[in-house]
Amino acid sequence: MKNYLIIGASSGIGKALSHQLKSEGHQVYETYHSNEIVGDHAHHLDVEGDFSLDFLPETLDGIAYCPGSINLMPFARIKPESFASDFNLQVLGAIKVIQQALPALKKSAQASVVLFSTVAVQKGFNFHAQVATSKGAIEGLTKSLSAEFAPKIRINAIAPSLTDTPLASKLLSSEDKKAANAERHPLKRIGTAEDISQTAAFLLSDQSSWITGQVIHVDGGKSAISM
Repeated sequence: MKNYLIIGASSGIGKALSHQLKSEGHQVYETYHSNEIVGDHAHHLDVEGDFSLDFLPETLDGIAYCPGSINLMPFARIKPESFASDFNLQVLGAIKVIQQALPALKKSAQASVVLFSTVAVQKGFNFHAQVATSKGAIEGLTKSLSAEFAPKIRINAIAPSLTDTPLASKLLSSEDKKAANAERHPLKRIGTAEDISQTAAFLLSDQSSWITGQVIHVDGGKSAISM
């Protein structure tokens, strides 16, 4: 049994990942912001403010940082404050969590951290400047920390395409929208939370013990195949 921390475990990918890890017999420390989770190891956490991870065990084997946002609009309409807000949630939040958890991670035989990017960092899409800016920073953080923390702590990121989660609900609010978005992917379907969480669970596990510093694209082929 291992000890894992899932930041943003109340919905979407974080929820699916938490359920999978618990089903495998691991101890999962879950955090939520607006959607309450009930349990002995569930804690409210606002990553954009001051917080403490004093509920963590002495040894922590892995972290998945799942909070994110999808705000799509023309660049000319995005206020600088919106870029800063995304960065605070998706990058600074991850940094604060990793820094606080670092002593417990270092006590693991080999710890793993999983962060989340987006296919839009490597593929240019209209109206994605806000989300791609913060997620591009996540990819840079992944590369830098994987070098600094090797060989004790592995750091990897997953870059999904559009996934059917509450975060993407506005983009997938009808069957027509789902069908249209599915057609834009070589595999002709929208990703599910489980598609992504299974890869995250693999990266947290010892099965990926020779993988670090990678950005893994789980995107229905969108980043690699032109249609």
